[in-house]
Amino acid sequence: MTAPPPRTVIENCAVATVDAHDTEHPTGHIVVAGNRIESVGPGPAPDALDGVVRRVDGTGHLATPGLVNTHHHFYQWLTRGLAQNSGLFDWLTALYPVWARIDEPMVYEAARASLAMMARGGVTTAMDHHYVFPRGAGDLLGAEIRAARELGVRFHPTRGSMDLGASAGGLPPDFAVETTDEALAATEAAIDAHHDPSPGSMLRVGVAPCSPFSVSTRLLREAAALARRKGVRLHTHGSETVEEERFCKERFGMGPTDYLDSTGWLGDDVWMAHCIHMNDADITAFARTGTGVAHCPSSNARIAAGTAPVPALLAAGVPVGLGVDGTASNETGELHTELRNALLVHRLAGGPGALTVRQALRLGTHGGARVLGRADDLGSLEPGKLADLVLWRLDGLGHSTVADPVAALVLGPPAPVTLSLVDGRTVVEDGRLVTADEEGIARHARTQARRLARLAAGG
Repeated sequence: MTAPPPRTVIENCAVATVDAHDTEHPTGHIVVAGNRIESVGPGPAPDALDGVVRRVDGTGHLATPGLVNTHHHFYQWLTRGLAQNSGLFDWLTALYPVWARIDEPMVYEAARASLAMMARGGVTTAMDHHYVFPRGAGDLLGAEIRAARELGVRFHPTRGSMDLGASAGGLPPDFAVETTDEALAATEAAIDAHHDPSPGSMLRVGVAPCSPFSVSTRLLREAAALARRKGVRLHTHGSETVEEERFCKERFGMGPTDYLDSTGWLGDDVWMAHCIHMNDADITAFARTGTGVAHCPSSNARIAAGTAPVPALLAAGVPVGLGVDGTASNETGELHTELRNALLVHRLAGGPGALTVRQALRLGTHGGARVLGRADDLGSLEPGKLADLVLWRLDGLGHSTVADPVAALVLGPPAPVTLSLVDGRTVVEDGRLVTADEEGIARHARTQARRLARLAAGG
């Protein structure tokens, strides 16, 4: 007889499933069997379950799907707090010369810190867009992958690239870019070495030239063809600033969406970060093709880039998820704060009905899973889905008088994470990482940040 899978039972908590019907249980249960959700429902868990290795009393808590981060730049953890009053192009001009000195030890510690900050705040699936590859810097993508594996976070790294330096009319300095052929070859090698397409995968690699103003048309076209030949997803920045729109019109005679479309960069295997300056035709093109959006409200505000038309994107059926973005433009490094910031930003722009608390939660969970192509596996609490879930404590001082648990999570102060499971395994318990030493991560990241600052200053 086959032994039953080890089961974890969570009960007596409020449950927001974020399924297609937004099913919620004021008091409910979740049963995890192995790495999958076995059952979700109202009231206590079924009696006489075999193989129960743990029971969790969720009284005073809300259970939700794990948060899904759809856009980040881990290496920027080492340059937080710089270029504080700059818009995007000035911010990039100030920071590219620093970033061009990163190496493998720096990226490893920055990735550990970025992942740790997100994980302890409810992120179970993280994405990173790494596009700076100085010569002789070591295996930078491999360093991130090693960090994610050690912390136990589901990871979607993307191999980025830049081949359009300042001498060719791009924004990055020449010493911060690769040749087109180098970038394409390294991207294919990264997919071959790391991508795991299997069901329930903990690691999927994407293709991600940086932006229309830092890569050539040839790199965009051939990167899209490479990704589709390899069966992986595509990611880039798009329509982030008015300066980007002006750059595209001056250089290519069209706006960012039309230009990216002309290079093969619209489709249901594509998602773009920011998508702030979009007109009705752009939104229609995204909806028609299924192109996704990574919405980064805090970063957009930090560099004064503008407010993305998220309510219009959602109304058109565009897949939209939330992103932290790099921590040099969102120093908190957390995604759960983006639930609240998204709601507030869009109500400022569009009125009190622009976004609801449940839409905000959906952006951070099921929306992100759609954007990453993982909606069949992730993003909602349903039988058969992967056991990536979070138990938020809402009975403390900060949330004690908010009767609606979803409103408490989204509108209230950041809620402590009592339990976070990734693939059925505990990553956070009682607000602390169980897979890594937080103090050690902070100490090592600080050391690498100081080392980078010395190198950038010529020391």
